[in-house]
Amino acid sequence: MRTLVLNAGYEPITIVSDRRALVLVLGGKASVLEADETQPLRSMSDEHARPQVILLTKYVRIPMTRRAPVSRKGVLRRDSHRCAYCDKFANTVDHVQPRSRGGRDSWENLVACCLRCNNVKGDKTPEEMGWSLRRRPSAPISHHWHVRGADRADSAQWAAYLAPSAA
Repeated sequence: MRTLVLNAGYEPITIVSDRRALVLVLGGKASVLEADETQPLRSMSDEHARPQVILLTKYVRIPMTRRAPVSRKGVLRRDSHRCAYCDKFANTVDHVQPRSRGGRDSWENLVACCLRCNNVKGDKTPEEMGWSLRRRPSAPISHHWHVRGADRADSAQWAAYLAPSAA
């Protein structure tokens, strides 16, 4: 079981195990906002409701990086798995300015690309192929309220806490 951890300002920070969440609550570092009474956590002498959402009592400053690191997964997610040239499903990444011509691994030079377009383009630029980009590549906009792992199906009870307006 997993528990959503909210900072003192009600912004989501992370997801922890229900046992770790209970340790935070019992240690006075967090309070329970939502709990599951049907499946309690038991110890030798006590029984506690299983926490689903907890709120930290003190604000924790989370350092933010200025830019997300470039990754294949990040490029595909940024472009919604759509090819930058033909808009079909993309499962590869293409360098707009080819690496053989000095193109770098950067958010502005990498785009999601379907296998067919990637093979046809090869080490040419889109201008040489007569192609145009459907959207200009740029660094993704980071949402401070996005919590890794919170997009899974079993997190429906967290929807009110993960909504952008709640952050």
